[in-house]
Amino acid sequence: MKKAVYPGSFDPFSNGHFDIVKRASKLFDELHILVSYNITKNHIFTAEERVAMIQKCVQPLKNVIVEAYDGLVVQYCKENHIHLIIRGLRNYNDYENEFNLFQYNRDIEPNIETILFLPSTKNQFVSSSAIKELVQFDCDISKYVPQEIKQDIQRKLNK
Repeated sequence: MKKAVYPGSFDPFSNGHFDIVKRASKLFDELHILVSYNITKNHIFTAEERVAMIQKCVQPLKNVIVEAYDGLVVQYCKENHIHLIIRGLRNYNDYENEFNLFQYNRDIEPNIETILFLPSTKNQFVSSSAIKELVQFDCDISKYVPQEIKQDIQRKLNK
């Protein structure tokens, strides 16, 4: 069975994330979306809220599993017999971060590979931080987030 994990903070989950999930789910028997904790970010949504929102979006994709995890992604991979990490790459800044992360992951667990997915043209600039800012200024986020969770995002960020 071919399995892969797509980790991220997903705070919130965007159309860019969803595009990668849909594309990757066609390539693997089982795709794990891993809602992970990032010590460099101040999360707006709890891990449970992020998991619930993503589950709403991926419900039609029967080979996708959504979980939260506090440890290192490579530890999750080892625990779940996964040898492939999927990462999204939008721009040069992402490349620098992903390259460093790849090196650490490779050093910790040499048997786990990383595949980089490039965004679809319409998602090249979509970021979770930009979505949060748009909501704060009452802008329409319909083009940037799955419709299944648009109201959840607006409700949380407008408090």
